[in-house]
Amino acid sequence: MGVAMTSGSGVGRDLVGYLTGYPQEVAFGDEEAADVFDRYHVPAFEMFNDGVRLDRDQLIAHMRPARKNATSVHVDVHEALTTGDRVAASYTLTAVLRKGRTVTTEIYMFGHLAGDGRLRRVDQITRNVPTESQ
Repeated sequence: MGVAMTSGSGVGRDLVGYLTGYPQEVAFGDEEAADVFDRYHVPAFEMFNDGVRLDRDQLIAHMRPARKNATSVHVDVHEALTTGDRVAASYTLTAVLRKGRTVTTEIYMFGHLAGDGRLRRVDQITRNVPTESQ
């Protein structure tokens, strides 16, 4: 299981732990998706993924099907940087779906942290990586 953030910690203190642990917790954890989300993100969190704005409710709605469809998720962090209230990372996320399809995505993420260490905004650019099953 991934690294859980506790009081006094935050995404900025363990960016690699967040990047690798959060997808595991969301997809395979016992907690409600909203509870996992709220541990790492402020209520007014915004993500801009390839220019498309997603808020908390939209992201949580996206997680529900992921919990049903994914059989495994792996994150390979290539670079991670934290400075002040900013984080940045490049990583590859690979998900294996129930029907056997593998989806691999390169992600370049730039984020802003809230005062409590949770993410308040993320801008990211993604690229699907062709796999043998595609």
